[in-house]
Amino acid sequence: MKLIDTHTHLNLEEFNSDINSVIQRAIDEGVEKFYIPAIDSSETESLLALEKKFPDNIFAMAGLHPCSVKQNFKEELNKIQHQLSERKFAAIGETGLDFYWDTTFTKEQYESLHLHAEWAIQYKRPLVLHTRNAMQETIDVVKSFNGKSLFGIFHCFSGSLQNAKDIIDAGFLLGIGGVLTFKNSGLAEVIKEIDLKYLVLETDAPYLAPAPFRGKRNESSYLKYIVQKLAEIKEMQVEVVAKQTTKNAEAVFSEQDS
Repeated sequence: MKLIDTHTHLNLEEFNSDINSVIQRAIDEGVEKFYIPAIDSSETESLLALEKKFPDNIFAMAGLHPCSVKQNFKEELNKIQHQLSERKFAAIGETGLDFYWDTTFTKEQYESLHLHAEWAIQYKRPLVLHTRNAMQETIDVVKSFNGKSLFGIFHCFSGSLQNAKDIIDAGFLLGIGGVLTFKNSGLAEVIKEIDLKYLVLETDAPYLAPAPFRGKRNESSYLKYIVQKLAEIKEMQVEVVAKQTTKNAEAVFSEQDS
């Protein structure tokens, strides 16, 4: 079984003491590639170092997380622009809108998201989106680029069926992770109605560990529990789910690996 973790933060300090084992456990479970989102410049060094250490497995993104959009956001964006001019990245992100913790920099979050979308179009890379308490607002921004070849992934999707349809219509895939295994999330009912060809798998490790590990450190080897749950919901064989979601991930990141 071949799997791809399309969103995992393996460069964070939670993995400093055992990163080799974490990656090996995932590989043993069939996870061959790991896509690592950027958060802000404070994590750039660890992100690129991890990619360099595992060049056949780890692929870095470039971006500014909406929760990292602060007073210095333009300085952060300039650093990303410089990075993009120097080398190719697997994707642009993670970016988006997050109005859960703080709305102080709402205007700046919008500005950052628009610029990330423009970069994704310019460099022909997928745009990886984070959205919290801002699903419709994020969809609206993406729809404003209709016809401009913008594509990507709504990471950690947990919205409504209508949200899912709007996202797919905009040319994006849905990133499905541990929330799918949570009893009262309601995500299973939504995903049951969505064609498998629009889904990719992720762990968002070390966050959002699937049942039966909820509340503990997540890691990429746990991707198999999401596959199993998705297969159960879809009433399909695990191998079928793994094959299709991996095909979807390979397609969205295809230019990086060509």
